[in-house]
Amino acid sequence: MMRSWPMPEAAILPTRRDEAWRYADIDALARIGADALDQWKDISVADGETWRHTMVVGSDQPELHRIRLTLGAGARAELFVTNAGGDYTRVEAEVTLGDGAHFEFGGVTIGGGDAVREFVTTTVHAAPNATSNQTVRSVHWGTATGNFLGEIKVARDAQKTDAAQSFKGLLLEAGASANAVPQLEIFADDVKCAHGATVGQLDEAARFYMAARGLSPDTARKLLVQAFLGDAFVELDDEKVHEQLLGAALAALEGASL
Repeated sequence: MMRSWPMPEAAILPTRRDEAWRYADIDALARIGADALDQWKDISVADGETWRHTMVVGSDQPELHRIRLTLGAGARAELFVTNAGGDYTRVEAEVTLGDGAHFEFGGVTIGGGDAVREFVTTTVHAAPNATSNQTVRSVHWGTATGNFLGEIKVARDAQKTDAAQSFKGLLLEAGASANAVPQLEIFADDVKCAHGATVGQLDEAARFYMAARGLSPDTARKLLVQAFLGDAFVELDDEKVHEQLLGAALAALEGASL
């Protein structure tokens, strides 16, 4: 008798109907391939331990980076990223926090052209007393797009949760865009969850002030953008790595003819 074995299910690309992919470059994702969706970097941080990871991502090819973090009681995880891709570049993190754990995320998306650069985070406060803080700064020109989709989930037993998200976008040309989608799903009643999002342009008064004191337009722009981006890495206490991440962001700015 001939036996028939079930065929493995083919990986399926998401569509913009999926909330977490609503602003993504689906055509670029197709070039990466659906199999990349299963390629997660899984990391467990033991009780009381600290994990830190820094990344400079982006090239002339589409990239997808997916990190899944599980934090034990009192553990701390820090993730800092500069996303300056010349093509679609997505960094995604799924984080589950134990009792008293903390997650710190600082990210920058920056660049021109027509690329989409995005951060997508899902932070699950699964136990009491955990905290999380996410700070994202986005600077774009041309017709580029910077995205931050940040979802915070607070379980029923996760009392004393304290979670915060901050997104600010800076558009250097009229054709650029920035999108922020904060989402909260809260089942506990003794929590603090805050989020803020703003999108604007360079402060013309500040540029005029700096020009009046002899600074060139390029120098003034660089200093203003540097100050704007600095918030994303304020919690990074390694000066050398801090300079690397900020330097990579400012290097992308050098390629802009504004």
